[in-house]
Amino acid sequence: MSAPWWAWVALTVAIAVMLAVDLFLHRDNHVIGFREAAIWSAVWIAAGLAFGVLLWVWQGGDVAGTYYAGYLIEKALSVDNVFVFALIFTYFAVPASVQHKVLFWGVIGALAFRLVFIFVGAELLETFFWTAYVFGVFLIYTGYKMAFKHDAEMHPDRNIIVRLVRRVIPTDARYHGDKFFTRIDGKRVATLLFVVLIAVEATDLIFAIDSVAAILAITTSTFIVWTANAFAILGLRSLYFCLAGLLRRFVHLHYGLAFLLAFAGIKLILSETPVGKLPIPVTLGVIVATLAVSIAWSLAATRGQPAPADDPNTPAHR
Repeated sequence: MSAPWWAWVALTVAIAVMLAVDLFLHRDNHVIGFREAAIWSAVWIAAGLAFGVLLWVWQGGDVAGTYYAGYLIEKALSVDNVFVFALIFTYFAVPASVQHKVLFWGVIGALAFRLVFIFVGAELLETFFWTAYVFGVFLIYTGYKMAFKHDAEMHPDRNIIVRLVRRVIPTDARYHGDKFFTRIDGKRVATLLFVVLIAVEATDLIFAIDSVAAILAITTSTFIVWTANAFAILGLRSLYFCLAGLLRRFVHLHYGLAFLLAFAGIKLILSETPVGKLPIPVTLGVIVATLAVSIAWSLAATRGQPAPADDPNTPAHR
């Protein structure tokens, strides 16, 4: 699908309006409760699903099915983002009242990263056929690491980008409300909240490569890949506040996500062989079945554990 310029403009305006509304409603930096997060999650998911219906009316079922496949795989992979965000917030003891602000600006960066990767990746796949093999092997390897090295200890402050920022920009090791920068003794310095934002952005940079490559395995239409990414990422903040207290129950979900990454890699490789691209209904079926099995397996394995409110180790309340 090749979208006209006005479709890109309309989509950009719609995303900007939704982000502006979200920022305005959370300008007071209040603590996001589960009920509010659930309502916003429903709003973002409804928007993503509604856009698929719009595509169905405009371009037909094949295009809409491709979009839904990309949206589902990106939404599923965003759960792993939530795991890492919870670790970062816990590691830096981020106050609950400013977590939304960090995630808001983190989403802005995530959208920018993905837009660049989408155009570069799509161009490479269209120009050099062997790029499909490179991306395919990368996704399979990423799936392997997610399945067997998912529990590796994480140290956000050791991230090379975080260390570089701390070395280049004077930083105070404290929080100053919701400020990313402040003045101390007349000098402008970055606060610890800015360091947290950099850690979130640096982590999402890696996730962006994985997720974009996975959707490019489904289609190289930049418009479809971008919209699937955008609508999935827009709900990432509310998804975090919904799932932060439930993450400990998704103990086997990473196996499902690992399988989906490997599946996307194999699908991408097969697209450059006589087998060709797998049908969209097959792709959608594999994605839905994998998520359903991994979630059901996780919930069954953690049945009887205390409710999130009773768990003193819930990351969102640190």
